Amino acid sequence: MTGWMLLIVLLLLGGVLSTLGDLLGTRIGKARLSIFKLRPRRTAVLITILTGSFISAISLSLMILVSRELRVGLFQLDDIQARLKESRQALVPLKQQREALELKIKKAETELVKLGKDLFAFRKGEVVITSGESLATVMIKLQKDSNVKEEIENILRKANFNAFIKVSPGEKPNRRIVLVRRDHIARLEEIISDKKEWIVNIRSAGNILLGESYVYAFPEVLLNKNIVRKGEVIASINIRNYKISKNSLEKQIKILLASTLAEVKRRGSLVSEIQVDSESIRNLLAQLDSQEKGIIKLEAISQVNSDTAQRVLVVLNATRISNNT
Repeated sequence: MTGWMLLIVLLLLGGVLSTLGDLLGTRIGKARLSIFKLRPRRTAVLITILTGSFISAISLSLMILVSRELRVGLFQLDDIQARLKESRQALVPLKQQREALELKIKKAETELVKLGKDLFAFRKGEVVITSGESLATVMIKLQKDSNVKEEIENILRKANFNAFIKVSPGEKPNRRIVLVRRDHIARLEEIISDKKEWIVNIRSAGNILLGESYVYAFPEVLLNKNIVRKGEVIASINIRNYKISKNSLEKQIKILLASTLAEVKRRGSLVSEIQVDSESIRNLLAQLDSQEKGIIKLEAISQVNSDTAQRVLVVLNATRISNNT
């Protein structure tokens, strides 16, 4: 039943019951009846009061009967409020988790946008410094009269110059664009102050686009050591010297040089490529043409002593190890 219909019914019912109560009181007054030894007039008043209470009771009963909201409000309101309070308290940690999750989502979206920009820049060829790229590599060994802060500043100045000419080509490198965290600098000072021979490598912390204002970097510190010695066979592979084409031989040489690079990096070298004596390649080709058919060992032999940050120069040599074809 709608509110308006309930209101109309209550008004009509109240009017009917009021009329009946008034008639009943009038008749009782005329009949001069007495209840509970009351005077007739007071008996009539009592009857009127009881009639009014009866009207209210009927009205309330009718409203409770036809209105579920009223029943709930009268008999279950306290329980509902208690459950609502508990639900609100239970929602507090969920709300906090939701806010933390939304924050993570925003960070992920930001990183995704940055990654998309970097990828777009890669495709357009605008990335001039890649993440992890070396900006300056310096071998340093402090003496008793050396100023460690000045030495580090010289390294950062060199890294800044190399980064500036890549990020802003054609401009004069008159400002600092390479930024390194202070705690990283303090750690660097602590390490190189022990008077040993160290290799300090300043690397980019991210991809840098052409024209950017700053390059965030971090120092990498390695103890300088010998990687390969002159005359050492660094890597070798076996090939079958039978109807081998020039293209196939070049592929085998590339495999050999890749193995050589992997080996020196495993030992701690910072080089990114292996330098090959071009004369040794020509000699190798002539040597293979003149040798008998069989299994040949290709070797990459170090031409000089090389430390951690020094270039690795090799010559290629072929040795026959089997005449089987």
